[in-house]
Amino acid sequence: MCGIVGYIGPREAYPIIVEGLKRLEYRGYDSAGIALFDGKDLKVSKTKGKVADLETRSEKEITKYGSVGIGHTRWATHGVPNDVNSHPHISNSGELVIIHNGIIENYESLKKELISRGYTFKSDTDTEVLINLIEDVKKQENVKLGKAVQIALNQVVGAYAIAVFDKNKPEEIVIARLGSPLAIGVGEDEFFIASDASPFLEYTKNAIYLEDEEMAIIRFHKGIKIRKIKDDSLVDPYIQKLQINLEQIEKGGFDHFMLKEIHEQPKAITDTYRGRLLRHEAIIKMAGIEDNMKKFLNADRIIIVACGTSWHAGLVAEYIFEDLARVPVEVEYASEFRYRNPIITEKDVLIAISQSGETADTLAAIKLAKSKGAFVFGVCNVVGSSIARETHAGAYTHAGPEIGVASTKAFTTQITVLTLIALRLARAKGTISSSDFRHHLLELEMIPKKVEEALKSDKHIQKISETYKDTSNFLYLGRGYNFPVALEGALKLKEISYIHAEGYPAAEMKHGPIALIDENMPIVVIATKKGHYEKVVSNIQEIKSRKGKIIGIVTEGDVQVKELADHVIEVPETLESLSPLLTTIPLQLLSYHIAVMLGKNVDQPRNLAKSVTVE
Repeated sequence: MCGIVGYIGPREAYPIIVEGLKRLEYRGYDSAGIALFDGKDLKVSKTKGKVADLETRSEKEITKYGSVGIGHTRWATHGVPNDVNSHPHISNSGELVIIHNGIIENYESLKKELISRGYTFKSDTDTEVLINLIEDVKKQENVKLGKAVQIALNQVVGAYAIAVFDKNKPEEIVIARLGSPLAIGVGEDEFFIASDASPFLEYTKNAIYLEDEEMAIIRFHKGIKIRKIKDDSLVDPYIQKLQINLEQIEKGGFDHFMLKEIHEQPKAITDTYRGRLLRHEAIIKMAGIEDNMKKFLNADRIIIVACGTSWHAGLVAEYIFEDLARVPVEVEYASEFRYRNPIITEKDVLIAISQSGETADTLAAIKLAKSKGAFVFGVCNVVGSSIARETHAGAYTHAGPEIGVASTKAFTTQITVLTLIALRLARAKGTISSSDFRHHLLELEMIPKKVEEALKSDKHIQKISETYKDTSNFLYLGRGYNFPVALEGALKLKEISYIHAEGYPAAEMKHGPIALIDENMPIVVIATKKGHYEKVVSNIQEIKSRKGKIIGIVTEGDVQVKELADHVIEVPETLESLSPLLTTIPLQLLSYHIAVMLGKNVDQPRNLAKSVTVE
């Protein structure tokens, strides 16, 4: 959600910032803007729309470039998407400029106070309130910009990642974060600022990630000073060496990032279990589990918290943990869990799942669980993310960057990690035999090859998509392990094609959804041979008797469903517990092709952000 880019150094800032904003487009946004100091004047250009619109506009409004600047892509919270509400925002004096991700919850009371002091406001944003608060503090307290930012932020309630500079001191940028990510790229006598590392990868692999309630004063030629916002104490900067490459965040010949990431899943799953699944030794090796095995073995239950696609992965994990490790599991929407006064004890293990590691509701759930004494284990993809730092232990999925807003490889790699954990616990508890354990390891190791086989149905799925691209509604049905896959398939279609779709347990069809079925309603039914096959066939017969159009996801060689369905898409055979890793592939491709045929922006669907870092 939103994107921040900044630069201070000897180069021209404009091209660095604009290209950086393009790299952050995946985060979701509705407007964009840039502020530059050209050595004499502060130049600001901003507009509703895409970064390309900003480029067109800024060519007219910014005629001279400078070596310090900040840029922003905004996802509207306070105030509708328009030119005025776009960032950057300038203080009343015209001296201070800010970009901001997050929400200032007490902005209305602050605004009233500032209005009483003579301040005026052009926009409807909370951000314009913040920059004028900083200016007011700077004047009233007669302090430098860094101190003014610190004092102002101690009056703020909410979440933020900000970058501020003063046109009278253009050799300095002040940044701060609370609840929204912010990274500093450290180059040779130059510094980069961004919401994540992608905007500065081609310039430096050295990065500092600010922690919550930290601020940094970045000075050209003088370096970085990091302080705690609350008590002003100094923090020693920790510079990380980034492992990600520029090639990983480019499309690599695919038309869209989403399609690239769908096809990356064989490699992503392999990377996820590499070094962890040691089949020939018949062991699973995960430091985060081994070092905390007693916590897991003594747990009364496991609570899984997540949002969106990660929640669906958690639902699959519920089946796996309860089936294999025989431990009670509850799966919670993080956004609901944190507000319903849940019962949490020291005997609970909470597993938090998030691709980005920055999901605001999931982070809040983690903090709540920790405050109650629970052991908290994180599953995320982004190294050094907030969830990785906030949890007691965890496991990275190693999926590589996921740029498309609609998650694909995040889902399959999360299930892979959670399967490894469940198998390791089952072995430790003795709830799985040695032969079954070895069989599971063998089958999991074969999954990447089977995903490659499933991807070969791409052309066939494209033809099916052509048939149903103009449909207004879809139903997705699955049972057992594949019920969460039905939910995920429906979500993918909604996210990127804007077609209404719902997922249900197949047996629940008779309890309401069957009323929707007619000759115009396509129903995607996951009907693999393993797991309630005959029951699902019975459900399909009920649909056919009501003239519904059936798209069956079946096991290779299936005969029975083929005779009933209008279309079938085959996937290789595997264990029932691993089948979601295969059955989700055709559903991802179906949603992708329908969206492309409808002319939708697949990688940046409307109203959505890759990482929801505010409530």
